[in-house]
Amino acid sequence: MEKKFLINKNIETLRLDKALTLLNEKYSREYFSFLIKKGNVLVNNKIVSPSYKVRENDEVIVTFDEKETNLNLKPYEFKLDIVYQDDDLLVINKPKGLVVHPGSGHIDDTLVNALIYNKIELSSVNGLSRVGIVHRIDKDTSGLLLIAKNDYTHNEIAKELKDHSMKRSYIALVDGIIEENDLKIVGKIGRDKTNRLKMAIDSKNGKDAITHVHVLERFKNQYTLIKCELETGRTHQIRVHLSSIKHPLVGDSIYGGSNHLYNNGQLLHAYKLVFFHPTLKREISLEIPLPSYFLEILEKLK
Repeated sequence: MEKKFLINKNIETLRLDKALTLLNEKYSREYFSFLIKKGNVLVNNKIVSPSYKVRENDEVIVTFDEKETNLNLKPYEFKLDIVYQDDDLLVINKPKGLVVHPGSGHIDDTLVNALIYNKIELSSVNGLSRVGIVHRIDKDTSGLLLIAKNDYTHNEIAKELKDHSMKRSYIALVDGIIEENDLKIVGKIGRDKTNRLKMAIDSKNGKDAITHVHVLERFKNQYTLIKCELETGRTHQIRVHLSSIKHPLVGDSIYGGSNHLYNNGQLLHAYKLVFFHPTLKREISLEIPLPSYFLEILEKLK
């Protein structure tokens, strides 16, 4: 669907995305910003940015995206823990319990909604519901998450994910004693055939998945603290792989983890992120400590 607007003097000098919300109140500024970045908005037959300042008598042609028109993202007042930020990207320390993007059961209280509340420019590559989101971590997993501010950065970081040059490291507490100091878990992962909310080892139809595990500490009461490094990034990969070798994450009831030590989601923390910055042309390495609730549990074990 295409619609034409003519800018009048009353809204002159406003940002294009803001001006469009005044001309068509049905859609949010974020929606119009998304369309502009996709090239679906022309001003005097030219592609411009969302920050373009409109002028009187500008002719604006908007091609609405039918797949996205029913999604109207609301800002979520949430203080972000920003670990790193520049003009192209930011890295946040996502707390446990925060869903990354809107979906079933979580529409207005996600990280995407929080990014919108904080007025951060975001890439449009993955659609309106996932603006800025290059990769994700589960709701109950805490730690480092990279957000792209523009499509160039998004696409370049996505290439790093695809060729495995981005390094993501996690710390986890699992049930039982892992005897080996280092091990490599290889197992294709696909959707569980009996429970669509779960993933499972599927050697026939699953996607290749590799997790490297290094033991940090063993506890006499049958728990092991480990470091995991992802060679691939499948949904629930660490959780599925550790469960497949009979050492599920503590608190991960979905994949068989015990809950008497901790019963509020899996004890998994994305503590380190290493990537090559596509604009600065240098490696960025970031590391954060374990959250307090995780440290408290380790103290009890010691």
